[in-house]
Amino acid sequence: MIQCATSLWSADLTRLADEMRRVEPFSDRWHLDVADGHYVHNLLFFPDQVRQLRPVSTLPFEIHLMVTDPESWIEPFAEAGGDVFIICHDSTPHPASLLQEIKRRGKQAGVSLLVDEPVSVLEPLWPWLDVVTIVSTAMGIKGAGMDPRVPDKIREARQRIETLGCPCVIQADGGIRRETVPLMAAAGVDYIVPGSLMFKEDPATMRTWLRSLA
Repeated sequence: MIQCATSLWSADLTRLADEMRRVEPFSDRWHLDVADGHYVHNLLFFPDQVRQLRPVSTLPFEIHLMVTDPESWIEPFAEAGGDVFIICHDSTPHPASLLQEIKRRGKQAGVSLLVDEPVSVLEPLWPWLDVVTIVSTAMGIKGAGMDPRVPDKIREARQRIETLGCPCVIQADGGIRRETVPLMAAAGVDYIVPGSLMFKEDPATMRTWLRSLA
């Protein structure tokens, strides 16, 4: 069944703890976008905030580092309670070294691919990947539609994982809508990153619908 890394960016940011408690029974982990105002033109989530949120939930915290200097943010977010770290492939000249550093800390490691980045760039990285995040819209944009190439990228990543026998999951982030999730499901996605789909709909009804796609 497709699992949910629920995006806290779409929650009521003035009531984060309450929002987390409300949808936690229907979520598998929390997705926290970290934005520094440089890599993307947003400012989102910071270590002290994550530290304050950590006691609210026992679900894993997935930290998506949309920053220009991901190396400097691994330790602060790990100490704050991060469990899974996803770096943007183009944000560092040494993605393999950074993934290995994340793994040495006992955390899960992942890479996100921009819409125009091919799956082939992951070839040197598969030994250290726990998560591949296929970004379905322009990075850092809310409310945009899914790029039509995304299902094929998911299929390509799925075929590569099966060929290599990697214990890696595929996640789709962005453009998560009622009309797009079935396409992602058919392509072989493991996780979606629901925002409004979780917080603006009835979460129990949404998860029942999601189970029907399996």
